[in-house]
Amino acid sequence: MNTEIIKELEAEQMKSEVDEFAVGDTVRVHAKIKEGNRERIQVFEGTVIKRQGGSNRETFTVRKNSNGVGVEKTWPLHSPHVTKIEVVRRGKVRRAKLYYLRDRVGKRAKVKELVK
Repeated sequence: MNTEIIKELEAEQMKSEVDEFAVGDTVRVHAKIKEGNRERIQVFEGTVIKRQGGSNRETFTVRKNSNGVGVEKTWPLHSPHVTKIEVVRRGKVRRAKLYYLRDRVGKRAKVKELVK
């Protein structure tokens, strides 16, 4: 009985439409940032390293290089702070987690583009 209540609560919290993207894609994440009493949208562009979890607990991690320093951010997929996820380009990868990109620099840190 308790699991039914939990499932109902989780279903209420999920977004109705979720943008389609996969690991290896380059995405632009539009996130709401609150500074004092002002609210603005900040864009974070990078490569999706991983997607994990399920239901309303699903998260994704995006990595980018900023001034020679690797920056990773993790967001809940169904968070109200994530307003939009744009796919810039599709990546061709053969694994679910791209942790090996952390050790690479420059051209070696790129993911090949998927051409259809």
